[in-house]
Amino acid sequence: MSDIIRLTAADLAEKLSEGEISSVEATQAHLDRIAEVDGDVHAFLHVSDHALEAAEAVDRRRAAGEELGPVAGVPLAIKDVLVTTDMPSTSGSRILEGYMSPFDATVVARARAAGLVPLGKTNMDEFAMGSSTEHSAYGPTRNPWDLDRIPGGSGGGSAAAVAAFEAPLALGSDTGGSIRQPAHVTGTVGVKPTYGGVSRYGAIALASSLDQIGPVTRTVLDSALLHDVVGGHDPHDATSLADAWPSFAAAAREGARGDVLKGLRVGVVKELPDSGFQPGVAESFRAALETLEAQGAEIVEVSAPHFEYAVAAYYLILPAEASSNLAKFDSVRFGMRVDVPGGTVEDVMSATRDAGFGPEVKRRIILGTYALSAGYYDAYYGSAQKVRTLIQQDFARAFADVDVIATPTAPTTAFRIGEKIDDPLSMYLNDLTTIPANLAGVPGISIPSGLASDDGLPTGIQFLAPAREDVRLYRVGAALEALLVDAWGGPLLDRAPRLGGSLLEGGAR
Repeated sequence: MSDIIRLTAADLAEKLSEGEISSVEATQAHLDRIAEVDGDVHAFLHVSDHALEAAEAVDRRRAAGEELGPVAGVPLAIKDVLVTTDMPSTSGSRILEGYMSPFDATVVARARAAGLVPLGKTNMDEFAMGSSTEHSAYGPTRNPWDLDRIPGGSGGGSAAAVAAFEAPLALGSDTGGSIRQPAHVTGTVGVKPTYGGVSRYGAIALASSLDQIGPVTRTVLDSALLHDVVGGHDPHDATSLADAWPSFAAAAREGARGDVLKGLRVGVVKELPDSGFQPGVAESFRAALETLEAQGAEIVEVSAPHFEYAVAAYYLILPAEASSNLAKFDSVRFGMRVDVPGGTVEDVMSATRDAGFGPEVKRRIILGTYALSAGYYDAYYGSAQKVRTLIQQDFARAFADVDVIATPTAPTTAFRIGEKIDDPLSMYLNDLTTIPANLAGVPGISIPSGLASDDGLPTGIQFLAPAREDVRLYRVGAALEALLVDAWGGPLLDRAPRLGGSLLEGGAR
């Protein structure tokens, strides 16, 4: 395996800046890696034809003495929920197969302006509906730790690309955990920013009050560097916060070298008992808490009595908003069209949506339409929004007593492909601990916490902070990451199994 692709984004950026490596060399190394292993991983739906051209442009600007951004020349993978002008944007659905957007999503435009080099578009559950990336219309992505297991969802493609060293940085979207849960099962870092902290303009909408764009990387500092690039106010997004954000990279560096854990109050939700989690996940979480405590952090039990209703509320709010957002895919304006000879517009629309949408999308559209229908709106959607308010109040009370809340990022490690595909309720519960943050709009980060003792697969610990306190997460996450990496003797990905020439060692299985 090329040494270049093992570099963190921060280390690669430093070598690019010092002229030790060119962007063309870095981009080519990652394109070679994609060609080598992606036939097995299937992290990418489309690999850019313009990546080397973009890399050459960065090298020319650097050679000309132009002052470039801190990550200029570093390759980037982009979740296919984000529209791009030079690559298809399908959101993992047949109904948008081959669709070319006339504009870039704001985060993509900002990435390009910062000199990041788009490698391609990553696989995802169709319209971001799923917890495993098995619901992609283009086939599942596989977990680089074990190709028979899921990489998480809906952003499994971005997480798998980063874990398999196909990209040092990736963009994802998180509606109920779709950045953090894939990070948990692939041994990577995933951040859901404060709602409104990163523009959603150009993100193909699933549930507009829940969706949030964020970074997927191998280190906390790398996530912070990418967050610095894509975050900030966007006048194109009506929900974008006008805040002036501090440097997240500076916060991550401070956390990695400073004593930020001493006196930190870490909340543990008493309504999330160990019995609800896989034993290896619970054990890894407790060990991480002990590491925090040994550095002077105080572990405080907090109560969030309405968290147990979060999944139920979420699966009423999300389908309702999805039903509305997906109404635009009507065969008339853009996307797939199934011709019905002699049929009406309604006949064509019905045939197109039947052929273009997969079973999970249809399930949620039906559920959402029902929840919004006359006579049921108050009983279902209205009640779910009231629960959402109660969850927001739970967070407010908890954060009055603690600085951050910690939970396991997900209840289990990566399950086998096909294991839960026919059991949607079981699949929905994978987002048990991540959903509350989306309902409340607060930021969350998942960092690797070790390997589960019962199956040897990655686990993650999630930290949540009050809205607008993303900086706090980067400080705490970087501090714990530094301690754990030191205890492990290197990054978690270096502990991946190497039997049979695994993808992480180099060479497909």
